[in-house]
Amino acid sequence: MAGAREGTEVTILDEADKKARLERARETGLFRYSLVQELAEAGLSPAERGRRARELAGRVHDGPGGQPVRVARGTLDRWRRAYEAGGFDALVPCPRQPAPRTPAEVLALAEALKREKPARTAAQVRRILQLTAGWAPSDRTLQRLFGRLELNIPPREQEQDRAFGRFECARPNEMWTGDTLHGPVIAGGKSYLFAFLDDHSRAVMGARWAYHDDVVRMAAAFRPALQARGVPQSIYLDNGSAFVDAWLLRGCAVLGIKLIHSRPGKPPLTGQSLDHPPVILSHVNGNPIGAVLGSARRVALTGAGQIPLLVSHG
Repeated sequence: MAGAREGTEVTILDEADKKARLERARETGLFRYSLVQELAEAGLSPAERGRRARELAGRVHDGPGGQPVRVARGTLDRWRRAYEAGGFDALVPCPRQPAPRTPAEVLALAEALKREKPARTAAQVRRILQLTAGWAPSDRTLQRLFGRLELNIPPREQEQDRAFGRFECARPNEMWTGDTLHGPVIAGGKSYLFAFLDDHSRAVMGARWAYHDDVVRMAAAFRPALQARGVPQSIYLDNGSAFVDAWLLRGCAVLGIKLIHSRPGKPPLTGQSLDHPPVILSHVNGNPIGAVLGSARRVALTGAGQIPLLVSHG
């Protein structure tokens, strides 16, 4: 009798587990459909479908179980083709598929390490995980993870051999470039110079010295520049904390400014906003502290292609 009861309990547990796996599979299928439906709409041109796919791939979604997930562009295309070929059932994974054996925390740490330094290989990430977490998945598991997240980049040798030509906007206010210069220590405090340059004329649209590298001090240079010089069509910035703040994104959305951030592995803003920092600093180091950290409201520029000359007012 005891053996019969144990067998019945095992059967009940198996059935409950099977039902739970089916429910998770349907939930996964519904999540996939919520994304695919925007790409499978009838009458979409290839260009519009590609634009929507890129937007979806760039967002964080509430995945099955409420976990935040990112879906790569290639995965979205594969799901769309599967849906067009087999309908909703083609989006539902096999319920017998086992749960991932690699803990989600380890995969998240591996993703963060790769995003921190895109040139890191799977072997390098695995060694770091072994040192920090005491255990790491195989190189192949990490390679599949990076491929699914589209984090793989060309080898360093190929990146170094790539040539980037000169670029200049065709008219003023088509694009501004912004950057932060780490200045000298003044009265015991580190100084920073925020500056925005017009890409076509090389004129300094606005600049500001500050003691802190944050969005409040950046806004002190950006807002007067908009008031005095007008609204640019776009601004090109790096990924510093002051330039990725939600305040800046919201302001650009209200004003209709396209916000462009440099991508990892691409040329930085060197040669853009602060072409000649020694020249700019030479206009500041000999001045009193009040003038150094005063509002830099105007510039003297002799013509396009010239060195931007910063004039500080106390």
